[in-house]
Parts: sequence; C-alpha cells; structure tokens
Amino acid sequence: MRNLKRHLLPLLAVLLVAVSAMTTVALADGDPTAETGTKMIECPDCGASGACMTCYGLDPECEDCAGENVCASCGGTGYVESPTRFYNTAWALLPPVIAIALALITKEVYSSLFIGILVGGLLYSNFSFETTVLHVFSDGIVSVLSDSYNVGILIFLVILGTMVCLMNKAGGSAAFGRWAQTHIKSRVGAQLATIVLGCLIFIDDYFNCLTVGSVMRPITDKHQVSRAKLAYLIDATAAPICIIAPISSWAAAVAGFAEDGQGLNLFIRAIPYNFYALVTIVMMVGLVVLKADFGLMNIYETNAVENDDLFSGPNPYAMMDEDVAEDKGRVLDLVLPIIVLVVCCVIGMIYSGGFFSGAGFVEAFSNSDASVGLMLGSAFALVFSIAYFLIRRSMRFKDIMGCIPEGFKAMVPAILILTFAWSLKAMTDSLGAKYFVRDFVWNNAASMQMFLPAIVFVIGCLLAFATGTSWGTFGMLIPIVQNVFPMDNPLAIVCISACMAGAVCGDHCSPISDTTIMASAGAQCDHVSHVSTQLPYAIMAAAVSFVGYILAGILAMAGAPTLIALPVVLVLMLGVLSVVRARKSGKGSAV
Repeated sequence: MRNLKRHLLPLLAVLLVAVSAMTTVALADGDPTAETGTKMIECPDCGASGACMTCYGLDPECEDCAGENVCASCGGTGYVESPTRFYNTAWALLPPVIAIALALITKEVYSSLFIGILVGGLLYSNFSFETTVLHVFSDGIVSVLSDSYNVGILIFLVILGTMVCLMNKAGGSAAFGRWAQTHIKSRVGAQLATIVLGCLIFIDDYFNCLTVGSVMRPITDKHQVSRAKLAYLIDATAAPICIIAPISSWAAAVAGFAEDGQGLNLFIRAIPYNFYALVTIVMMVGLVVLKADFGLMNIYETNAVENDDLFSGPNPYAMMDEDVAEDKGRVLDLVLPIIVLVVCCVIGMIYSGGFFSGAGFVEAFSNSDASVGLMLGSAFALVFSIAYFLIRRSMRFKDIMGCIPEGFKAMVPAILILTFAWSLKAMTDSLGAKYFVRDFVWNNAASMQMFLPAIVFVIGCLLAFATGTSWGTFGMLIPIVQNVFPMDNPLAIVCISACMAGAVCGDHCSPISDTTIMASAGAQCDHVSHVSTQLPYAIMAAAVSFVGYILAGILAMAGAPTLIALPVVLVLMLGVLSVVRARKSGKGSAV
C-alpha cells in the first residue's frame, strides 16, 4: 500500500497540475458550444432543435409558443446556459480523479465509483441536495441503463456469461485444458498462446476480452499463470490490437469521427505511428519470453508459481467454479461455440452497417454499430450452443436453462462496475470536461508544433484515464487536429495517431474504463488487482511512446522521414525490458 501511494500521488499531482493549467481561447462561431470557455449546453427541452416540443407549431393557441413553434426554454436558439457554475472548469475532472484515487488506494471499486458519481452530482447541482439526488439517479444511473447502446453491451455480457457457464458444465473447458496439457508444455507457451489468440480476435475489444478469457483460463490456470497476468495479456491484446486492425469496430469508430470523409484511409495511414499499441505488443511478448515481470505483477506471479495462489487475494468470480467430471466433454464443446460466436458477431457487425442492404464489406464495417452487432451475434450463437448441447446430450434441458441465471450472476461484478463507470462519464459530460480539455489543445497547438504529437498523446492519455472512454477521447481530439493541420502536413497523421494512441493508453490505465473492466471479467480476476498490476506496465509503454512522438515531431519539422521513429521506439522498448530482466536476475527472482 505504501508503494502504491508513493506512485499514485505523483500521478495525481501531474493530472491536477495539467488540468489547472488549461486556459481558453476563441474557437468557432455558430454553435455556441464550440466557443472557448463556453457555458452553453443543448436545450434539454427541444434537443437543440429550437422548436416547440409541445405542439410542434400546429396549435395557434399553444400556451408555450402561441403557434410560432419556438421553444420557450431557449427562445428558439436551441441552447441554454448550463445550470452549474463549475461547467467547463478544472472542477469538471474532479469526480473521476476522486474515483480513481479512491479505487487505487482503498482497493474497493464500487464505493469509489459511486463517491465519484456523487461528487459530480454535487458539483452539477451547486451542492443542492434534491438536485444532486435527481441528477445522480435520473440523469446518471437510470439514463445510462436506458441507453440502447449500453443495454446492448449488457445483453452481450449476460449472453457471454451464459455461454461460458454452458461450456464449463458441458465439460468443454476441462477438455480443452486436457488437450492443452499435451500441446502447451510451459508457462511461457500458455502466455504466448493467449497473446496469439488475442491478436486473432481483433473484431472488437469487448468480444476479445471475454472470449480470450473463457478459452485461455483453463490453460493458464494449469500452468500457474496468475489471474492478474492473464488479465493484463487480455487487456493488452484488446484495445491495442483493435486500434491497429482496419477491420474492427475501432476502425469504424475512427472512420466516423474523421471529418474529411476519408476516415478509413486515415486510420490505415496512422497505423505505423500508433506507437503505444505497437510498443505494448512488443512489450507484452518481451515480458513473457524474457520473464521480465516487475513490480506488483512479479509478486502475483511468484505467488502463483511458488504457492499455487492464482489470485493473491479474493476471487470475486468463485461462483463460476464448477465441479465437472474429468472425462466429461470434448474440445469441440468449447471450440465450436466460440467459432460460431466469432462468425455470428462478424455477421452481426456488418448487418448493423447495412451490408445486406447493398453496402460494401468495408463500408458496412465503417458504419457498424458494435452494440447491435455483438448483441445479435451472441444471441444467435447462444441459440446454436443450446441446440448443439441438446443434440450432443451433454446436458439436460433443465441444466441448460439453469445456466442463464448462473451466467447473469457471474457477470454481475462487471455489469455493476460498467454501470457506475458509465454514470461517472455522464457526470463529467454534464460538467463540460471535454470542452475544458478541447480549449487547452486548441490554445497550445500553434505555438508548439514540434512537440505537438507528444502533447496530444499526453492529453489523450489524461482525458481517457479520467473519463474511462477511449472512443470519446479520440472522437474529440481527431477533429481538432484536422482543423489545426491540413492532411498533407507531415505532422497531421502523426498527431492523429497520437490521439488514438493516447486514448488507448489512458483507457488501458483507467480503472473506470469499460475495456479494463471487461478484461477483469474475462480473466475472472479482482478488478483492482488487475488495475494495480497493469498500471506500471502501461506507464512504461507510455513513456517509451512519448519519446517516440517527440522524435517523430522533430523529424517532421526537419523534413526527415517520420517512420524512422518506429524502429527506434521498438528497440528502446526491448532495451528497457533487457535492463529490467538483468536487474531482476541480479536479485535472484524465482519467476
């Protein structure tokens, strides 16, 4: 705990100094929310349309508009002033800072997140008791749980939990573990197999986390790989892989956020400069092959090897443990449902993007809705799995139906944390945090062009870390970068890559990130254990990436090829790992 506080306090100090230094300048005209230091928000009564939502201009005797079809709340402008004096100020980032600090210090994530939500409600209401309660529950928790996108993700989670329960009770996981014992002979092999599988499932990070976890848990458990290490490998092959995969929900998101209509092309050109994602992959393989674990992770790994303690603490998913006969089930009972799940989710993604209505495959993926695609795909995969296990007679129908509530219960920790994390994001949105960060980026862009990639990377890291959302982060920063530079400027692509890399890095570090929560659920690992063991690794990769972006900025301003920075950062990462390994060997570590 003492070491954790020593590392945590400087991090929080940097974050607070950064946000307190943010200043504002004029941005644009027209939309008042685009102006620097804006206090304006979309009118909640008319949704920024400016129209009367009572009669829609059809009733000349309407008490609200007298037939003029003008919203009485905003006077037809579509915008009103935020009711809180803390809007678009440094205070807007206080709720996530408090939640993250409490989670890392107390190791209790539920109460930490709720306290952060409560602080956001207090700031929004100007410390009014009634308004705080209404904002926290009506505009926060209830709002996020009634959002169709979020509900789709929760359904996907429940279905995945049910399928994992089905595969466990049918003996598929145990059979795969027995097969793996004859083909995967070492801890290194088990971890490398996890990495390879994670890289192959690049369609979506949510799907990656839960699928890789359900497949690899039996194997890594057999080889005494700690659940914290498994969670790290899952997390490091989720967002970092998806952000460099052209056929993924992340590529579709970036394509949608880009303003020039060439989003997918922009995404592909940015891949070689996404230093954090590429460095993380190299670091992950290097940690496994060189056995260079360090920090708290090394303690967890030592406990797993020497004491056969995979958790080094409580197992919040103990309810998922099933006693299955050793000779029950076949490998196909796990592999076939997973393959069908992958295929169905891909089809679901392109269906949601209009593939079956005439759109091309790439266009369909660019326009896809991950929530709808994953929900529909997993639903069809569940139906197939039920039919398959009935035909195989590996389970009774009553037992199969019993897996549905069991799967739901197994996902309760992840669902609860996700709900609180989404609610916390709703609080920061209602306080205008994104506008506060936006103004800082715009204000400092022109005067520090050489260091702009590194600055954008750090801002992306801090924003994603504080809000727990990577898509929201690069969705806000990419259009700003496009406004700062024309796309033929060598710095433009580097800065856009820095936006995405920073968003993934902050998302990777943040305990309130949905991907981090999913990785904990996939590995069935205590969430705070996952965050605290992963954080030093992510910070090391971020530091190396930061050096890379400084170098890329210097090369771009000098007219030299910016791609030179990529091999430099990869070699630097391997050099750092070699030093860590040498120091670890000098101390005589057993792992």
